[in-house]
Amino acid sequence: MMCAVAFSPRGKLYYADPGVHTPRVGDQVLVPTDDGPEVATCMWAPQWISDDIGGLPVLAGLAQAADVQRAELSRRRRARARVAARRLAREHNLPMKIVGVDHVLDTGGYTIYFSAEGRIDFRELVRDLNRTLAARVRLRQLSARDSARVQGGIGSCGRDLCCATFLTDFEPVSLRMARDQNLALNPMRISGACGRLMCCLRYEHPLYEEFAGAVPAVGERACTPQGEGRVVRHDVPRQQAVVVLDGGGRTSCERADVCPSRQAHEAAYAPPRAEPHPDPDPTPSGTDQAGTDRESGARRGTDQGGSEHEGPEHEGSEHDSETGGESGHARRRSRHRHRP
Repeated sequence: MMCAVAFSPRGKLYYADPGVHTPRVGDQVLVPTDDGPEVATCMWAPQWISDDIGGLPVLAGLAQAADVQRAELSRRRRARARVAARRLAREHNLPMKIVGVDHVLDTGGYTIYFSAEGRIDFRELVRDLNRTLAARVRLRQLSARDSARVQGGIGSCGRDLCCATFLTDFEPVSLRMARDQNLALNPMRISGACGRLMCCLRYEHPLYEEFAGAVPAVGERACTPQGEGRVVRHDVPRQQAVVVLDGGGRTSCERADVCPSRQAHEAAYAPPRAEPHPDPDPTPSGTDQAGTDRESGARRGTDQGGSEHEGPEHEGSEHDSETGGESGHARRRSRHRHRP
């Protein structure tokens, strides 16, 4: 069993083992941490998972009224510490930005997180914060990406920041990834809320590498169902390649249509062509041909006689009705097949 909890309304999701408890979405639960159990909100109800995931913290239980009151008191003290840290940073003319505050009720200590461009001498600031908050205060500097993770926000895609929701590790991102994805090298277009290259360039890049290795590169020639031409662009989201044909015009081909390995495989293992079927009704010979000639002659004779044409056929019909109608049907099919 596994459930997901969050310590803030729009904060990062953390997975936990519900144990013997069955919290519902929106319930307050106690999650064990290094500083003791903390109150969190259940975002996903417990559910069975097929994978064997170990090492998840086990919920200490559902939060009671006293636990909720302690969490509210801690929230108020964190807000007070944030205001005091920002005011004192301005008074000391320190180029720093306060991004988050942690508070432990059991020890009464504070941890204040800030971001800055370089190293800062904040020893006087710490002494003033200790006197103002009447507690032990620690300051910790965060990088630009860690700062965006702590604060959260909305990205250019309109969704919550990846670092604040599901990303656990920051992997290096380079400009080559933006070039491979045919993006304009405009810092305003490829930078995230932290001012660095967007993290999504990293985990989408393998898809572009795999597509580029399967189809002809831009500028190379390709064979399409509409004819041969030259590749001018890759459309990776649609899994298509844009080709300018030698005879004029432009076409967008599916990946399988211009993939050299796919074309070589189809040429090597093409299904055999179906042979034409022999005539199922060969020309009769021997007695059958002779019988057909006599029947044709009799039919021509009755056609000349006028009224004699209906008599034999009518008699044959009555005889067929008495014997089951087999000979009459066979004779009519024979006349239809060999009629000149």
